[in-house]
Amino acid sequence: MLDPSSSEEESDEVLEEERRDVLVAAGGGSPRSLPPPPRDPRGREAGAARAVSPSPSVLSEGREEQERLQREEREKRLRLQLYVFIARCIAHPFNAKQPTDMARRQQKLNKQQLQMLKERFQAFLNGETQIVADEAFCNAVRSYYEVFLKSDRVARMVHSGGCSANDFRDVFKKNIEKRVRSLPEIDGLSKETVLSSWLAKYDAIYRGEEDFCKQPNRMALSAVSELILSKEQLYEMFQQILGIKKLEHQLIYNACQLDNGDEQAAQIRRELDGRLQLAEQMARERKFPKFVTREMENMYIEELRSSVNLLMANLESLPVSKGGPEFKLQKLKRSQNSAFLDIGDENEVQLSKSDVVLSFTLEIVIMEVQGLKSVAPNRIVYCTMEVEGGEKLQTDQAEASRPQWGTQGDFTTTHPRPVVKVKLFTESTGVLALEDKELGRVVLYPTSNSPKSPDLHKMIVPKNSQDSDLKIKLAVRMDKPPHMKHCGYLYALGQKVWKRWKKRYFVLVQVSQYTFAMCSYREKKSEPQELMQLEGYTVDYTAPHTGLQGGRVFFNAVKEGDTVIFASDDEQDRILWVQAMYRATGQSYKPVPASQAQKMNPKGGNVNTGISPLYTDRGQKHGMDEFISANPCKFDHASLFRLLQRQTLDHRLNDSYSCLGWFSPGQVFVLDEYCARYGVRGCHRHLCYLNELIEHSENGSVIDPTLLHYSFAFCASHVHGNRPDGIGTVSVEEKERFEEIKDRLSSLLENQISHFRYCFPFGRPEGALKATLSLLERVLMKDIATPIPAEEVKKVVRKCLEKAALINYTRLTEYAKIEATAEKDSETMNQATPARKLEEVLHLAELCIEVLQQNEEHHSEAFAWWPELLAEHAEKFLSLYSVDMDSALEAQLQDSWDSFPLFQLLNNALRNDTFLCNGKFHKHLQEIFVPMVIRYIDLMESSIAQSIHRGLEQESWQPVKSITNSLPNVALPKVPSLPLNLPQIPSFTTPTWMTSLYDSTNGSATSEDLFWKLDALQMFVFDLHWPEPEFAHHLEQRLKLMATDMIEACVKRTRIAFELKLQKTNKSTDLRIPSSLCTMFNVLVDAKKQTAKLCILDGGQEFASQWQQYHSKIDDLIEETVKEIISLLVSKVVSVLEGVLSKLSRYDEGTFFSSLVSFTVKAAAKYVDVPKPGMDLADTYIMFVRQNQDILREKVNEEMYIEKLFDQWYSSSMKVICMWLADRLDLQLHIYQLKTLIKIVKKTYRDFRLQGVLEGTLNSKTYDTVHSRLTVEEATVSVTDAGGLQGITMKDSDEEEG
Repeated sequence: MLDPSSSEEESDEVLEEERRDVLVAAGGGSPRSLPPPPRDPRGREAGAARAVSPSPSVLSEGREEQERLQREEREKRLRLQLYVFIARCIAHPFNAKQPTDMARRQQKLNKQQLQMLKERFQAFLNGETQIVADEAFCNAVRSYYEVFLKSDRVARMVHSGGCSANDFRDVFKKNIEKRVRSLPEIDGLSKETVLSSWLAKYDAIYRGEEDFCKQPNRMALSAVSELILSKEQLYEMFQQILGIKKLEHQLIYNACQLDNGDEQAAQIRRELDGRLQLAEQMARERKFPKFVTREMENMYIEELRSSVNLLMANLESLPVSKGGPEFKLQKLKRSQNSAFLDIGDENEVQLSKSDVVLSFTLEIVIMEVQGLKSVAPNRIVYCTMEVEGGEKLQTDQAEASRPQWGTQGDFTTTHPRPVVKVKLFTESTGVLALEDKELGRVVLYPTSNSPKSPDLHKMIVPKNSQDSDLKIKLAVRMDKPPHMKHCGYLYALGQKVWKRWKKRYFVLVQVSQYTFAMCSYREKKSEPQELMQLEGYTVDYTAPHTGLQGGRVFFNAVKEGDTVIFASDDEQDRILWVQAMYRATGQSYKPVPASQAQKMNPKGGNVNTGISPLYTDRGQKHGMDEFISANPCKFDHASLFRLLQRQTLDHRLNDSYSCLGWFSPGQVFVLDEYCARYGVRGCHRHLCYLNELIEHSENGSVIDPTLLHYSFAFCASHVHGNRPDGIGTVSVEEKERFEEIKDRLSSLLENQISHFRYCFPFGRPEGALKATLSLLERVLMKDIATPIPAEEVKKVVRKCLEKAALINYTRLTEYAKIEATAEKDSETMNQATPARKLEEVLHLAELCIEVLQQNEEHHSEAFAWWPELLAEHAEKFLSLYSVDMDSALEAQLQDSWDSFPLFQLLNNALRNDTFLCNGKFHKHLQEIFVPMVIRYIDLMESSIAQSIHRGLEQESWQPVKSITNSLPNVALPKVPSLPLNLPQIPSFTTPTWMTSLYDSTNGSATSEDLFWKLDALQMFVFDLHWPEPEFAHHLEQRLKLMATDMIEACVKRTRIAFELKLQKTNKSTDLRIPSSLCTMFNVLVDAKKQTAKLCILDGGQEFASQWQQYHSKIDDLIEETVKEIISLLVSKVVSVLEGVLSKLSRYDEGTFFSSLVSFTVKAAAKYVDVPKPGMDLADTYIMFVRQNQDILREKVNEEMYIEKLFDQWYSSSMKVICMWLADRLDLQLHIYQLKTLIKIVKKTYRDFRLQGVLEGTLNSKTYDTVHSRLTVEEATVSVTDAGGLQGITMKDSDEEEG
């Protein structure tokens, strides 16, 4: 901002060039009604062309244009006048201070910044940034981007100017706090660390590639401008608010002397005096505003007087100046009552002479002495200086040839006319000299107006001194105390003081803000000789008095019963004296010299000119004198303030801060000062503020409801007589306006609550919805003392939320249709296929759930007083959705199961909600899907039963790979035997993590299909999470019983198939157990496992015993069946051993075959070398055992059952061998029999021991019997035929092959 004084240096030519941009005021007229602007010069051109006869439309347009220009001119003049008042408030505030405790406002975001943010977050999600992040953070950012940044509600809030960067960060922080809390704990990494890391990454994405070095400077500057503003910044701000040009401000600044504190204080005193006179006039004429009661009229006068008295006290409490000398200002107490109106002597506080004692600081600087000839050049000289009555100081010593010092002496005195003495000395050389010799002296009588520059003064020298022309160069600077407003010599003549016309030294002293005294002083006196208090006097220029000798120009001070005439020798001095006394008296009349008045008004009219003659010419030249000299008391400041506050609020809402309607500290300060200084009633101020805030809020701006609440509470308290600001009078206009505002505010609040998702998106501004509900409760109160019943508030909020449900669902369906149109333009809802309708209603359900979740997350806290109302809102919202849902479900084909995902989606969202679970919509949803679930289970039960019957009839019993446990979410298969539209298993590629499941084989295709279907059906019903416990228990019980019956049927059919298959196998050592038998075995094994999963029911105690009994039957059945097939299989393999033993029986002693063999061998041995019987039979059997052991071990999946099988196989084998030997106790075994049995027994023992058969089973009594018999037989053979056994023995130390 330019220095205001700089305009003084501009040339008149430059000002003339700027003149066309400045309003030129017409002369004369009352300030109350500003005169109309000068006529447009174009009017003359229109008059000159009158003969053309323009059409009526052209005339109408010209008239409208002229009216518009006149209206703009009037508005411009009004703003200029208003700016004059505001500038005075800024220049000299005495009521308000800039608040420092206001909440700091954040920089608002605009549409361009929002678009840039979207692009930055999209770039991060596309991997185009260098920010390293894990999957969890990327998911959080993606959710934030899709749900928040792309929301049209956020875009609207940004457009309205109510959104800051801090709001964006808070929403992200709230989202990630919920996400991080759900993450599992990680050792060594706290969740607070994760949160801070994520927020740091968010900040990095938000800032993008901005220059970080500029950010701190920008933030510091914005913080300062938001908190405290200097006067220059305040001037500049209100120039922008009111559209005042820089030149206009400079003219006003200089003409009003805004940098002159005395002039501003005097202006305030004049304004307050004018307000008191208006109050007195109103009291006399009985012209009052219309109040609600007649008794308030007298109270109104008292309030006016009291408010002015308070302003006077505030002004009085201000120090006369800041940082002045040690002068202590005496605060003169004045009566704070109606006596202010009586400016009589009896109420004046009389000053004593000691009250106006001043304190001065003098600086005496001695430079040099000239014309010193009487002293030898090498002699020492020095000077002394003193203020009479004070201490004496001495300069340094100097040689007489160069008597120069530059020494300064500082003195303090209370004499307005001190006597300063300076003496020149030389050192005495005489032995008996007691004092130095004085060479000269000078006596000065300085005043505060004396020249401050160094000057030569002729010194008084002693008699007979050779230095006749001795001069000393020195400077005397006497300061002017801040409370000394003017001083100088005047002639004076009064009736009570200064009764003789003579020239005196006068000082105008300010004792306090309201007390001034005109004092005359003599030399060397600190107290005035005479003084006159200026309160009540009026100063003015006068014509010369011919009877008085002395003085050239005159002025006087007049008071009832007293007149004091003053005269000065200089016109400029007279002007300065009159200006100073004019400020001191506080008079409303502004004195003007006769010559200047004639110049300004040559026609001799009444002139009320500006306060600064120095700037009068320029002020008049640019049309500013009218605004500057206007009497503030004659203006309707209520209307002016309404304009000021409206313009200020508009400016505030359009600045770079997200203010929500809150003024900045500087704006609050100026508005407070204006209201206090010009008497704007607090209720009027807040009513205007409420009106503006409501209007902006209705137009889409985001306004803080706390601000509305504060202003409404103030007005309500005032209207109901609680005097929030000490004002007890209530005008009819205030009451009517308050009722009107109350109705508008109630409608606004109800509308905002009905649109809470759009007025307060994502809970922003923070706490605004809760404050709105609180304000609504306050607005609904009949008065401020009687609280409104909670049910009435609840009734209003319920009505609003019912509207909100319709609004939210309507906008949601519009949004869904927009998305659907974007995807498929040609297809409408009515023309869509059933599948398309279901898809759309499913998408709509997702949006509805998202809306309800956002309401719970962002708005539930605000409705914490009435959580059931928010639940009712949700039910109403869902009831609107149910209409579309029912329509879409009715359009579905019969026995179509594609709608189950819709139930799962809605049910999962509702069942976890305390208020919505089993609510009206939830029960309706269950009623729709109960028949479908029952029908589906019935069909699946029939399908599974048929698949078991037909599948086992055609079963090949080949083992299949099983993936049952890895498909919990795969849809149920289509039943091939029924013409039903059931979901199909999708084709998929096996993932790598599933390969381990293929390492072993399990049951048959039918069994695996059965188990998978039963498991998938139960998982499907479980995933429904049916909310009604009784029906859910019924479903679970039914499926468990179904699984039990199906598995029982499968087990029985498998048992029959096992026996039939086993009968078809042969009994020789060529027998190898078929894989189909192993598969059947595995089917039973799997059935055993699946019963634990598919057939166990978690029921109550009363049901547990019954169900346990039923479940034990299927377990017993499986166990019995397993035992039976083990027995059958053991019988089969033992029969092979019996066949081997039957072959050995042919070698028994006494049999025909044995005799034939012995005879044949002996006869043949005579001619050829006959080979002895080999071990082929034993080796074949051993190979049979081993291979079947390996088959069972490889293909049967249950170790326990294999061990049981091997135990029975071993025991049965030993029993058969033992019985065979027992039948031959009386016979000696043939060597071939012995060798075969030894090998079979030993290999069997070893093989089964390797297969894990326990020692107790291996070393049974049967085995011991067999072992003993074979050992004895071996011993017998070794005696008779040592080489016949060929090394085969029962000893364990033998190392045999195979």
